This record gives sequence, structure tokens and C-alpha cells, in this order.
Amino acid sequence: MPAMVRKGCNLIEAVENVSDQFLRLTKRFLPHLARLCLISTFLEDGIHTWWQWNEQKESLQMSGSSSPLLAFILGMINTFGQLVGCVLILVQKFVPCACFVLFGIIFMQVMAFGLLWNLRFLMRNIALAGGLLFLLAESRAEGKSMFAGVPTLDCTSPQQYIQLGGRVLLLLMFISLLHFEVNVFTIFQDVSKMVLVILVAIGFKTKLAALTLVIWLFLINLVENPFWIIPVNRPLHDFMKYDFFHTTSVMGGLLLVVALGPGEISMDKHKKKW
Repeated sequence: MPAMVRKGCNLIEAVENVSDQFLRLTKRFLPHLARLCLISTFLEDGIHTWWQWNEQKESLQMSGSSSPLLAFILGMINTFGQLVGCVLILVQKFVPCACFVLFGIIFMQVMAFGLLWNLRFLMRNIALAGGLLFLLAESRAEGKSMFAGVPTLDCTSPQQYIQLGGRVLLLLMFISLLHFEVNVFTIFQDVSKMVLVILVAIGFKTKLAALTLVIWLFLINLVENPFWIIPVNRPLHDFMKYDFFHTTSVMGGLLLVVALGPGEISMDKHKKKW
């Protein structure tokens, strides 16, 4: 048994060395890729609603907004709020304001489209808010990190709590992906995902766990949400596209976890003091 434990530890150490090498090679563009992935669902939805303006107004009216004027106002806020917020984040201008606008868009969509009682969609939207928390932490932090253009969080800064909140909210995305089916492969998948997610939440082996989850989500996204092979006129196309970009946004949040690190409130930080 001790020999197996040693082999396991050596394997983890070898994988960590490979991931560290990958992060060093990608440090110049990883934060930019993370931001683009994170805002992808807002960007796609903003463009989609721009091109399907009439359908959006009808959807808002059918979901409880009986006033055409109110539906028009909500539609304008939904479309231009998302597009403007995404542009500001990509050019790194007024990022906190842009994050709060996108927080508001998430809340408005949950209420206006009746998603409050749909647990799966609600958890995904909350997980998306968790990703935005990392953008907020990144924009407010001081100093520099090992990644170009990404600030470091100091122990007295409230950004450590923002990071912790973001990590915890990202958990909800993976809860919505659990299948709860009684077969060996599905149980293995669910247990593995939950272990990795818990590691991210408590901040233990955070970068390795987050990077593993990004790869896992990327593969799941390609297999389960290939919206590009579904005809555009079928409702399944829109459902798959929604899931695809939401999953991509959570991947962006996890990539920001990799870039920013676990923060002060984490086992990774405190184990250095032990």
C-alpha cells in the first residue's frame, strides 16, 4: 500500500510539472482567452437577440411581460447591455462597471424568462455569475502576478473573498451536469467531477484541478452540444447552442482560476505555512 501511495504521489507530481510547463508557455494569452470564453455566452446572446429582435420581444411578452413597451425596454437592455459589457471587458476598460451590468443582465433574464423555478438553468446562471466574480477580482486587485497583465491579490484585500465566492458558485455548474444514473461509467464520471470541483472550491491543487475540469468540459461540450450539426430551424439547435456557450463561459471562469490562483482563502496558500 505505501508503494502504491508513493506511485500515486509521483504521478500527481509529474502531472503538476506538465501543467506548470503548459501554464508558463501560455501565460501571455491565457488571461485573454479566459475573458473571451467567459463573456462568450453574453456576446452570442447579444448578437442573437439583435438579429432576432421581434422573436425576443414576443418571448418577453409571453413569459409574463404583458406590456409591449416594457418588453421593448427589457429587450434593449438585454441586447445592448450584453454587447457593451462584453466590449468593455475585452478592451479592459471600466471592467467593474461592465461586470455589474452583466450581473444585472443575469438577474433580469432569470426573472423575465421565468428561469427562477428551473433548477438546472438557475444553477448555470449562478455559475456564470461566479465566473464574473473572477473578472471583478482581477480588475480590482493590485500588483502583478506571474501572468502578464493579471494582478495578484494580497492578503488584506477583499478580493480574496470575491475569489472564494467565485470558486463556490462555479460548483453549481457541475451539479447541473451530474447524471445520477446507475451504471459504472456514469457513477465514475459523477464522482470524478465532484472530487475535482470540491478541490477547486476548497483551493487544494487548485490550478491542476481547474485545468483538468476545463479539458473535461471542453470534451463534454463537443460531444453533448454539437449545435452546428442541427438545422437552425429546429428548437434543439437553440437549446444546444445555449448549453454550449454557457459551458464555454464556465470554462472561462475556470481558466481565470488557473490564471489568478486560489487566493488567500485556500488550502494551497495555507499549506505553504504548515
